[in-house]
Amino acid sequence: MAQTEEHKSKNWRRDIILFMSSQTISLFGSALVQYAIMWYVTLTTESGLMMTLFILCGFIPTFVLSPFAGVWADRFNRKNLIMLADAMIASVTLILAITFLLGYDEAWLLFVIAAVRALGTGIQTPAVGAILPQIVPEDKLTKVNGINGTLQALMMFVAPIVSATLLTAATIEVIFFIDVITAAIAIFSLLFFLKIPLHQKATDAQTTSYREDFKLGLTYIKNHSFLKSFFIFFAIFFVLMAPAAFLTPLQVTRSFGDDYWRLTAIEIAFSVGMMAGGALIASWGGFRNKIHTMTLGNLVMAACTVLLGLIPNFWIYLIPMAVFGLAMPMLNTPTTVMLQEKVDPNYMGRIFGVFGMISTSMMPIGMLIFGPIADAVDIEWLLVGTGLLMAVLTLFFVKNKQLVEAGRPAVQEAAQG
Repeated sequence: MAQTEEHKSKNWRRDIILFMSSQTISLFGSALVQYAIMWYVTLTTESGLMMTLFILCGFIPTFVLSPFAGVWADRFNRKNLIMLADAMIASVTLILAITFLLGYDEAWLLFVIAAVRALGTGIQTPAVGAILPQIVPEDKLTKVNGINGTLQALMMFVAPIVSATLLTAATIEVIFFIDVITAAIAIFSLLFFLKIPLHQKATDAQTTSYREDFKLGLTYIKNHSFLKSFFIFFAIFFVLMAPAAFLTPLQVTRSFGDDYWRLTAIEIAFSVGMMAGGALIASWGGFRNKIHTMTLGNLVMAACTVLLGLIPNFWIYLIPMAVFGLAMPMLNTPTTVMLQEKVDPNYMGRIFGVFGMISTSMMPIGMLIFGPIADAVDIEWLLVGTGLLMAVLTLFFVKNKQLVEAGRPAVQEAAQG
């Protein structure tokens, strides 16, 4: 442990810049491909069923793999897992690019790559969440996670613009090759320039099976009451977020017009808000109690959801859409930091694996509920109703004594302990 702390105190700034730069480059290439494939499927098939299949291929593998990936992130070298995921995605993308160049461009190939990319994401996400506390001092985690959120929002803002430009000027194969190159740069950077000491569980001889390890992770959640309450809250909250996350494009099309620029405008407004929110949380750091910061973010998102259902003017509609994006890092960043601070490092991967299952599954489940209702009830009413329920749920959240206790800063706990 002493060696790890010394490593972090001397080199953590160089290491985290290197790590986040490599991950941002990799994310940019991945986002380019994600948008390119989505648009390619849309334009070549013009089929709602095919789009649904594409979305399922990009979601189900991550959900299924997350618990196993969480165990792997605790058992093995997390840096190696991140590189392995990047390499797997890049290899399949390279094969697809070559296949397309040879003239075989069947749609099912795109579904296969979407599934493989989702598997890679499932491996990578818990490993990235668990590895940051190995690099960054605890008191810097909020700032670093805030900056990381801003970089991710920036990539998701730039990627669709660049992807559309490249598809107009070149072919989809060019984008595939760009993704392979960005992944290679990320792998090369981590392999040769980033040294991270192994966490304890990865150095110990493994005496339990994967199933037992995962069950131990669930037991850890059960025995830590704040984690159980925390995950239940997020599961319900994400279900209620589904209309704001997935039905607003349909609402805009029905209520304001089916122009592409309107759909682009809401994406840009949300992305710009997220970038601003990431910068805000990185500089401000949030309230001393992380639960209070999350509560503010939740209430702002709830209010914006209600406003999205009430505002009749498109240009004014963009304001709550941007503010919704601004509030997201107020929820995401302290959530990530609190888990990184409070969870035993040897269980970190499994906890992030379970959290990944919740975050990837609950909004699609919400769509199974609210999607069919949207064909019978105005989306505006769904937004108002779910927004009010989000606000009520948040009041229960902030009144939970165990959660408020868990949100206290670690320094304060040490002083009182």
